[in-house]
Amino acid sequence: MLLLDRVRSFASVGARAARAVRDVGVLHPVRPDRAARLLFPYVRFGPVPAAVGAMAALRFPDRVALYDDRGALTHAELDARVSSLATALRDRVPEDGRIGVLCRNHRGFVQAVLAGSRLGNDVVLLNTDFSAAQLGEVAEREGVALLLHDEEFEDVVDGSGFAGERIHADSAGGGRRDGVDDLVEATRAVPLKPERTSNVVVMTSGTTGTPKGARHDISIGALLPAALSHLMRVPVRSGAPIVVAPPLFHVLGFAYLSVGLGMGMPLVLARRFDPAATLRAIDVYEAETLVAVPVMLQRILDVPDRARPASLRVVVCGGSALHPHLSEAFMDAFGDVVHNVYGATETGWATIATPEDLRAAPGTVGRPSFRLTLKILDEDGRELPPGEVGEIHTGGGLRFAGYTGGGGKRMRDGLTGSGDLGHFDAEGRLFIDGRADDMIVSGGENVFPGEVEDLLGRHPGVAEVSVTGVDDERFGQRLAAYVVPADGPDGDLTEDAVKAYVKDRLARYKVPRDVHFVDELPRTSTGKVRAKALGSAETSR
Repeated sequence: MLLLDRVRSFASVGARAARAVRDVGVLHPVRPDRAARLLFPYVRFGPVPAAVGAMAALRFPDRVALYDDRGALTHAELDARVSSLATALRDRVPEDGRIGVLCRNHRGFVQAVLAGSRLGNDVVLLNTDFSAAQLGEVAEREGVALLLHDEEFEDVVDGSGFAGERIHADSAGGGRRDGVDDLVEATRAVPLKPERTSNVVVMTSGTTGTPKGARHDISIGALLPAALSHLMRVPVRSGAPIVVAPPLFHVLGFAYLSVGLGMGMPLVLARRFDPAATLRAIDVYEAETLVAVPVMLQRILDVPDRARPASLRVVVCGGSALHPHLSEAFMDAFGDVVHNVYGATETGWATIATPEDLRAAPGTVGRPSFRLTLKILDEDGRELPPGEVGEIHTGGGLRFAGYTGGGGKRMRDGLTGSGDLGHFDAEGRLFIDGRADDMIVSGGENVFPGEVEDLLGRHPGVAEVSVTGVDDERFGQRLAAYVVPADGPDGDLTEDAVKAYVKDRLARYKVPRDVHFVDELPRTSTGKVRAKALGSAETSR
């Protein structure tokens, strides 16, 4: 009865959303005789990836679920493999043990996550950039009892000290290691009904320290408003292929893995991001949607002799700050297709900016999602009016339930602090001014490095730039700019030219006192600059 009550409570909302998006062909009606069958996976598994995959197999059995380096898998084929894999894993992991997934973007990741959540065991998504020491620390803290990993990470796992069972997710195995392919072929699937609901633990993507695991209290009531906001603002279509470029272990990649499976959008996956190959894949598979982080959009713009794929209708960007100069340059080259999403591992997506928003108010992350409360609060917890900068707090949507290692985010009146500073404009659009811990005070003036980064990113002689604060005996802190010259180490760009460019356009206290020319910026696998590694970046001149 509880499930039926919840379905009824959202029926009117769903009807309004269906009417709003019918014209762009997002939703496809479900025959009444199939509607009841589609509820069975939800009843069996709960609001988890396993239910999404099983429901997609019922609705789109012969449609391609994903393309990767091994070819195509239909939803029916994927579901059959997941069923067999879950059966094979059932006796290999204790009921209270967690399943770790250390994979790049391919079918092995998808199968591991769907199979693990069918068992009711929590699934921990592990960063493929982890060192052996980091992997060992996270696996122990998260209680990982079974690890499915790509063969390429064999040495990393060996060095991590992980003592649990291991399975190769991307091969038949061999030698001392079982592989998913052999397990699937050797196992006859049996129906599973887990006694508890699985959680997917996503690591925070911070650039310092060991990542934390974020937990959420998931329910259809939390998921439906965010899904409806997405449908009404991002014109993706059921059946239209989607290229997911960010790592699937990252919250952005994982979110669109779920969107793709749920809407029957064939996922186009590649183990590593290559900008030219990504453009070719959009063409070959006639993909209508690309999901990427900002640095990926910059890499695509840098592809020589690139052509705009005719099928491309939507680009979803998130994961880090999308500076105005980049969104404008990309839309000038590829059309008004960019949708900027803002959120966090802890809170899910909070706002969505449409191409119209980005043209009207460059730099915005858009308006809040449906039924999500978003407020700008000062240090005393008072709500600030449009135009004033404070910490962003959110409520509704996904409910953050704390970190798996303990601790949580600061709460105020039921709202979760994001750690980001921002402001609203008069039209209700949100702007991110920077991280609270990134803001520096130089000579008594508050400076947000992102503003200086965006300005320098517009300089024709700058390929990439990161601006950060460093200690200063006289001013407390000062700005330092790390610049990748567009013309390489032998170009004509000088330190004085960089400073003059900023001085002519911004206040004097925003001019970087240090300018370092480097060959490249150290980044995480999700494209964020590793601020603490900037000082050791190789100087190009």
